[in-house]
Amino acid sequence: MSKHCCEMMTGQINYKGEFHTNESDCPDILVSYHEKFDEYGLIIHDGGSSSIQIFFCPWCGTKLPESKSDLWFDTLAQLGFDDPVEQIIPKEFHTNKWYTKGK
Repeated sequence: MSKHCCEMMTGQINYKGEFHTNESDCPDILVSYHEKFDEYGLIIHDGGSSSIQIFFCPWCGTKLPESKSDLWFDTLAQLGFDDPVEQIIPKEFHTNKWYTKGK
């Protein structure tokens, strides 16, 4: 489990709705966390899975980490993956393991 900036953020990220299997479908879940990019977002509840990236915690005001999505794509490109969304990529790139190695 990831450590987040405050209890409210941790509660929001770890909340599992009782009636919805997908966080995007649950109106009680407002914030998403994408571990592989270390990125936070406000969920757009329009039937899809979109979110708007946020840079500060809505509850405590802490500056959130910069998204690692560009670094993710760049690192995979250096490894020879030109379309990692469609290609089968190493397992560690599905989680935070690719950027936390050795930490």
